[in-house]
Amino acid sequence: MNRLSRRTFIKNSALTGAGSLLLPQLTEAFKHKKISNTGLQLYTFRDELLADAVGTLKQIAALGIKQIESASSDKGHYYGLSAKEIKNICSDLGMTIRSGHVGLDNKWKQTMDEAAESGQEYLICSSMPIKGQRVDNYKKTAEQFNKAGEECNKLGIKFGYHNHDYEFEMESGEVLYDVLLKNTEAHLVHMEMDCGWVTVVGKNPLDYFKKYPGRFPLWHLKDMIVAKKKSTEFGKGDLKIAELFHHSKQAGLKYFFIEQEDYTSTPLESVKYNVDYLKKLKV
Repeated sequence: MNRLSRRTFIKNSALTGAGSLLLPQLTEAFKHKKISNTGLQLYTFRDELLADAVGTLKQIAALGIKQIESASSDKGHYYGLSAKEIKNICSDLGMTIRSGHVGLDNKWKQTMDEAAESGQEYLICSSMPIKGQRVDNYKKTAEQFNKAGEECNKLGIKFGYHNHDYEFEMESGEVLYDVLLKNTEAHLVHMEMDCGWVTVVGKNPLDYFKKYPGRFPLWHLKDMIVAKKKSTEFGKGDLKIAELFHHSKQAGLKYFFIEQEDYTSTPLESVKYNVDYLKKLKV
């Protein structure tokens, strides 16, 4: 080997060695990704939106929120705005009204028409339309949900249901939420898991992702202090947020919405805290 070839050989060997040392670090780095496309359930700003819907939406957009889920209010589903108005306002602010919480009631046709006009992808029933914690009632509700899903599909909307804590009560040896899942068609009824309430009742969201894969395209990301049954800012409660996102593919997650019901100070400061928390989180 001549002098030049030897020098080149040594240089290449050194580079190869350095690369082999860096490779595990780079591989580990690429395993993790930052959480993006953050959404917000507008119930978090319920009072502020009733007082000033447009101004509050501007504040929400300034936090970096991209996906919006509305909720029923004293001024309708869009806080006094029309379906078209909130769609255009959100679009101008770089947000999408993606979903909405509604009731399955005698105004259901109007609700669907409004959702279609707003361009929503999802329409979520926010509470049980049939009262009574019995298996039979949940089976009847499942029939209603399947029908609602068919009606929504005709308008290009996906129908779904959002849980609280009471759905996890048992009757006749069955968890009522499971009765609902087993008796609804996956392509007609899309579940929005409120991860906070699931945690409060002593259940693990991951168990449901495993048992019913792909059934949970929407999440309410809500940290909870289990002992107090009270929502709090991210990282201050018992919700294992990073672990949830590690299993997002199994859940079928498409969109998640921050929801804060109780605040340390103000809704704006709490949501900013949550958004900053998610920015630092790698999953």
